[in-house]
Amino acid sequence: MKKQFSKKLAFTAISAVLVITACNKSPYPGYELTDNGVYSKFYTQNKEGVKPKEGDVVKLIMSYKNSKDSVLFDSKKMNPNGTNFIEFPLGKPTFKGSFEDALFMMSVGDSASFKICADSVYLKTFMAKELPAYIEKGSMLTFEAKLEKISGKEEVEKERNKKMGEQKVMMELRKNEEPKALAKYLEDNKITVKPTASGLYYIEKTKGKGTKPTKGCVVKVNYTGRLLDGKIFDTSDEATAKQEGLFDERRPYQPIEFPIGQGQVIPGWDEGISLMSPGAKGQLIIPSSIGYGAQGGGPIPPFSTLVFDVELISFTPAK
Repeated sequence: MKKQFSKKLAFTAISAVLVITACNKSPYPGYELTDNGVYSKFYTQNKEGVKPKEGDVVKLIMSYKNSKDSVLFDSKKMNPNGTNFIEFPLGKPTFKGSFEDALFMMSVGDSASFKICADSVYLKTFMAKELPAYIEKGSMLTFEAKLEKISGKEEVEKERNKKMGEQKVMMELRKNEEPKALAKYLEDNKITVKPTASGLYYIEKTKGKGTKPTKGCVVKVNYTGRLLDGKIFDTSDEATAKQEGLFDERRPYQPIEFPIGQGQVIPGWDEGISLMSPGAKGQLIIPSSIGYGAQGGGPIPPFSTLVFDVELISFTPAK
C-alpha cells in the first residue's frame, strides 16, 4: 500500500514536470515561452527589480529585425535627435505576446531578446492595413532591448515643465541678443547700407543686367547660407558643401528654382531676390523676423539672423 502510494506520487510529480516542460517548450533555441505568450531570452535579469506598469514612460535601447535578419529599426542608428535610445509611454498590450507584454517583464538594467509575431505587430500594434513586402506572413520579429529607465507620469510631467521653462528663458535670451549680434556684425564688417522697411540688408557685389523679377516669376539662384558666426549651414555649391562637411550625395547641387512671392522660401529671400537683375551677385542679411523666426529650422537656431551670398542666374516671366 505504501509502495503503491509512493509510485502514484512519483508518477504525479513526473507528469507535472512534463506538463510544465511542454507548456514552456519553445521552437526557438534559448528562448522560453512565458505565460503571457512572449518568447524571451534574458541576457541580464533582475527578477526582484521594479517592473514598469501601464502609463509609465520607458527609456530603451532597442532594435528589431525580420525573419531574414534584416534590421528594420535600431535606436542607435535611426534616431533623428542623435540619441541612442527611444522613450515612450507604455500602453496596454495590443495582443497576447506583444512587445508591451515583453517590457512588463523587465527591470531597469535588464537586457533581453524577444520573439514576437510579426503579423500581430504590424496589423494590431502598428494598425497597418496589410503586411509590408519585407514581412513574411506567419514569421516572427526579433526584438533586442535594454531597459534604461522607468519614469512615472508625475515625474515625466515635472521634467517636461522644467524643460519648457528652461527653453522659454533661453528663447527670451536669444530674442534679446539678436539685435545686438546683428549690430556687431554690421560694425565688424563695415556694412553701411540701410535696411529696407522689413529689416533686410541687400549688399550688391556684382551688378546685373535687365529687369528685376516680380511676383510669379520663376528665378534660378545659386546660394550659400551662413550664421553670423560664419558657420555655413546650406549651399547649392557642391565644392563648398564638401569643404564644409555638408555634402549629401542624395541631393543635387545646382541652382535652386522657385516662384517669387508664392511663399516657397522665407520672406527675406522673396524680397531680396526681387531686388536683383540676372547676373547680379550680392549678399542678403536677413533678420529672423523675415527668416526662420522663433522656431528656427534644422541647423538654424531660433532668433537667428542669416547671411546669404546669392547669385541670380536668370528668371522666366510670370505666366
